[in-house]
Amino acid sequence: MSAPLFDDQLKMLQRGRLLRVTGRVAEVTGLTVVAEGLRLPLGSGCEVSPANRPPVLAQVVGFAGERTILMPMGELVGTSAGDPITSAASLEWVGVGREMLGRVLDGLGRPMDGKGAILPECQYPVHGEAPEALSRHLIDSSVATGIRSIDAMHTIGRGQRMGLFAGTGVGKSVLMGMIARYTSADVTVIAMVGERGREVGDFLSNQLDDASRRKTVTVVSTSDESPVLRVRACFVATAIAEYFRDQGADVLLMMDSTTRMAMAQRQIGLAAGEPPATKGYPPSVFARLPQLVERAGNGDARGGSITAFYTVLTEGDDQNDPIADAARAILDGHVVLSRPLAEAGHYPAIDIEASISRAMTEIVTLEHQRAAQRFRRLYAVYQQHRDLISVGAYQKGGDPQVDEAIACHPRLMEFLRQDKRQPVSLEESLQGLQALGDADIPVSGAG
Repeated sequence: MSAPLFDDQLKMLQRGRLLRVTGRVAEVTGLTVVAEGLRLPLGSGCEVSPANRPPVLAQVVGFAGERTILMPMGELVGTSAGDPITSAASLEWVGVGREMLGRVLDGLGRPMDGKGAILPECQYPVHGEAPEALSRHLIDSSVATGIRSIDAMHTIGRGQRMGLFAGTGVGKSVLMGMIARYTSADVTVIAMVGERGREVGDFLSNQLDDASRRKTVTVVSTSDESPVLRVRACFVATAIAEYFRDQGADVLLMMDSTTRMAMAQRQIGLAAGEPPATKGYPPSVFARLPQLVERAGNGDARGGSITAFYTVLTEGDDQNDPIADAARAILDGHVVLSRPLAEAGHYPAIDIEASISRAMTEIVTLEHQRAAQRFRRLYAVYQQHRDLISVGAYQKGGDPQVDEAIACHPRLMEFLRQDKRQPVSLEESLQGLQALGDADIPVSGAG
């Protein structure tokens, strides 16, 4: 588990040898700065100090012989050969504390909402270590999302890491807002990475209400910022979630989007000289993903938990995109949003056949499992015969299973629909699922 670093320890580190390491700019090539005389490990923070201009933060992303490769977190306008570079150990840590609740931070963990400074309680490493595999508490209880089709059909466990796979324009942001508003978690940490600036304000104003904003920490790095800052924002958000988990809280971590973080890491890797591998992504991208995801989850039995949703953008609705494929392999399940459902006005547009929660069987009752399996069977049978049914080619009585699926289909679809302004509790979701066997019992909370 990541250990906190308190202020007095941080000051000692800042006065240590790392802060005294200096070098100079040798050349600037594309997105990178090549430094001479700067001996620092990968991931270290630095300051490039152009003449007559404010210092520019940078991070060590590689080295070749005696030369160190940096990638800046800001504009290099005014930088010249020979400009001094100084290490900055404090960039490897982020200040955390309960004052962050209700605030919006940038990729460095600094407030950007104009509400004043935040007094940190302690410092956490940005690139901390994941809890040891055998020290984690098992996933043995559920976390309510307030979304009926998720809680009933793909129940999420406390400490589970889920993917949210979606193309553009299928309701991903609305679904994220519903989960953030209606979750049973104590604290919500949202990382908005690579988004357009307009979307950030729209999400915070329209998708969250006052109550959910008060228990939410939002970390933002927009698409126009440095790729180093976009990647760092994901790890800063994770470090903040780790702090609240270590305080015993149940944390919901939502990262939008993992794909844009991977694209930023691709820019870093290619600029540092890595060879492109799978569809232009260098190997460091596929190493970064598990380093990020494994830090979420349960802590030890005495601590809290981080239940995480990582959104994955599927370009052209391609579920076999390299990032989507890699994410499926390291996550504990995934929720897939369907474009045909969204185009038909069915929201949330969750494809229950393509979605799965790998922890569900361990945290729900046998009756719940059987009800969900029956629902899936009826839904799948209808989808398999949909074309015949729609053109009138199927004759009633031809197959008892198809007859049952046709009779139940309107109620199945009603169950899966939900108005974004109407939360449904976990108990109501389960009651509605079990009630589907009785035609006279209406679905509770339908939107």
